[in-house]
Order: sequence, then structure tokens, then C-alpha cells
Amino acid sequence: MNTDPIQHVEVSLCRVPLPQAVSDAKVSTGRQKPLTHVDLLLAEIETRHGEKGFGFSYSLRAGGHAMLAHAKDIAGELIGEDPDDIGRLWEKMAWLGASVARTGVTVQAIAAFDVALWDLKAKRAGKSIGKLLGAHRNDVPCYNTSGGYLSSSLDEVLRNVDRSLAHGLGGIKLKVGQPDLKLDIARVRAVREHVGEDVPMMADANQQWDFTTALRAGRQLDELGLVWLEEPLSAYDYAGHAMLSERLDTPIASGEMLSSLAECAELVRHRSVTFMQADAPRIGGITPFLKIATISDLARLKLAPHFVMEIHIHLGCAYPHEAWVEHIEWLEPAFNERLQIRNGRMMLPDRPGLGFTLSDEALTWREGLHRISS
Repeated sequence: MNTDPIQHVEVSLCRVPLPQAVSDAKVSTGRQKPLTHVDLLLAEIETRHGEKGFGFSYSLRAGGHAMLAHAKDIAGELIGEDPDDIGRLWEKMAWLGASVARTGVTVQAIAAFDVALWDLKAKRAGKSIGKLLGAHRNDVPCYNTSGGYLSSSLDEVLRNVDRSLAHGLGGIKLKVGQPDLKLDIARVRAVREHVGEDVPMMADANQQWDFTTALRAGRQLDELGLVWLEEPLSAYDYAGHAMLSERLDTPIASGEMLSSLAECAELVRHRSVTFMQADAPRIGGITPFLKIATISDLARLKLAPHFVMEIHIHLGCAYPHEAWVEHIEWLEPAFNERLQIRNGRMMLPDRPGLGFTLSDEALTWREGLHRISS
């Protein structure tokens, strides 16, 4: 019998401003505008005995208010439920919005509740989420992305690289995918010469190449010893990524734009990637991410989840094989706590649950607050 059911559920939107606008190849090709902020969908779940779980999801550019609207639609269905029944509650929330899809906005709204439920479960156990899941290690290699955007000049990128390495980051990722391939190759080569052969480097084309361009780019990048080449093709071109994987020495990474277990399973089925880059908030939270981790493990894939290091540090440490976690500091102003980085590795927090609480500044950025109680 459940003696401590969910009694209160609260959702809101928090717009976190970036220090400066950033652009990747999608801006260079005219498909998007520069990114100026991150919208966080915040969820808090409280039980009858006053125990609380906190979670969040996010959107870049459009979509934040759509996530909030769907979260408001389904929040009331958690009232009276046993918060330990995380798998069943995920299915319940997914079926509520099944007529409008079990991908995209609907599952990204569910993700905030799902993370909050795992946060609560781990807090009850007095452990971090990573430890609750059965951590294989207490730290993972990490790499910086925020310093390598195309909106920064090469000189700025080199300064950012130096700062990242001095801060203890273990690797560097550069954005590529500009209309002029020669500029991309020259940029990556310049950074490789700057840092030397031993610093791990990655390149991310953000889906902006066709197969021929990706093959030509990949063959030139093969000479530079990259850890991976990310999203050279459309995220849904599973066969194309598989063909590139067969033809290039550089491993292929993809998965961040997918928003369901079924889509990520296609990457595994086609053997499209060496690095699975599933994003927990985008695919519906920790519950579906664990299923993706299982099929990735069975295929002996490596793991490099996209963005939200505050969540992915836990999932990276719980993966059977060593995983890379992406360092992007954009969300730090929203939280009171910081992740620790030493000698190229990010440390699993020893705080219970997710290990993060909202900053006073984040509370002033909130809008659309919606609270339901039994």
C-alpha cells in the first residue's frame, strides 16, 4: 500500500540567457538564427510526507512554451500516484499524449517529470542518481563544446581551447559544416596543430552535409586523428551514416536529435555509429535512456550523451563502458552547485539525487508557473 503518494506537482518555464549568442553550421547555411538562450522546463514533485523531487527538460530556440503546455496537461495525472512506480508512470504519461505522438514535444515534457521522479527516488535512498543506477565508475572523460562554435573566430577558438584545457577539460569539440569545406578543414587543422596530437578532438557538422561532401570531409579529417565525426548527415539518415562508418577511419557519432527509443534503435540496427549520443531530456528522460543504454551496450557501442551534463554525468558513470560527457556551461547560472572537473575527467556528484538546486537568479527567470495539489 502506498503511504506517501504524490500530493503536489509544479511546472514552469525558465529562460536561461547565454553570455553571448552562438552559431553553428545551421546558421551558416541559413536554417536557423543564432542561439541566445535555453528554455528549461522545470518540474517539482512533492509527496504527502514532504519529500521532493526536481527535474528538468529543455528546448533550444522554439518549443519551450509547447513543452510547458503539454506538461500542464498531464501534470494532474501524477497526483495520488506512488512516485516509486517510475516505469509505469512514464507509460501513463506517454499514453495520455499518444494521439499527438510519443516523440518530440510530448516526451520532452515527460522528461522533466521522469527526471524529478528519479531525483526523488535517489534522495530517498540517500544516493546520487548515478550510484542508485549502479555506477561503474565515479568519473568520466569530458570535452568542451561551447568554445568551438562557428560564431567565434579562429583566434577566439584557440583562446577558448587554452582556457578549457587549463580548466581541466579532457577534449575539445569544434563546429564544422560551413558552406565552404576548405574553411572547416583549415579550422580543425589549425586547432590540431595548436594542441598537438595527444589532446582528444571531435568535429560536429550539425547535419549540414550531403553524403558526397561528408565523405570528402571525412577523408581529410581522417588525417587529424579525431575521436569522432558528429552528425555529418541528416539525423534520420541511418543508412548514410552506416556507409560513412564503413568508409572512414574516424568513428561516427549521432543520436542527439532523435526523440524516441525506436529512433535510436535504428542507429543500432543499421550499425550507423560508434558513439551513441542520445539526449535524456529529448528522448523522454532517464527511463527511456536506460533502455537505449542497454541496446547500445549489447551492440558494444560507446556512449557520448548530448548537452545537459548535469543529468548525463550520472548516466555516463552508470554505463558499462567508459563514456564521454559533454561540457557546456550554459546552464550553470540556473543552479547553485557546480560539477567538479580534474585531469580531463568530470566527477560524479556525491550529493543525493540529481544534486542540483535552482539558484535565486533562476527563480526570477521563471514564467508560467502551474501548481496542482490533491
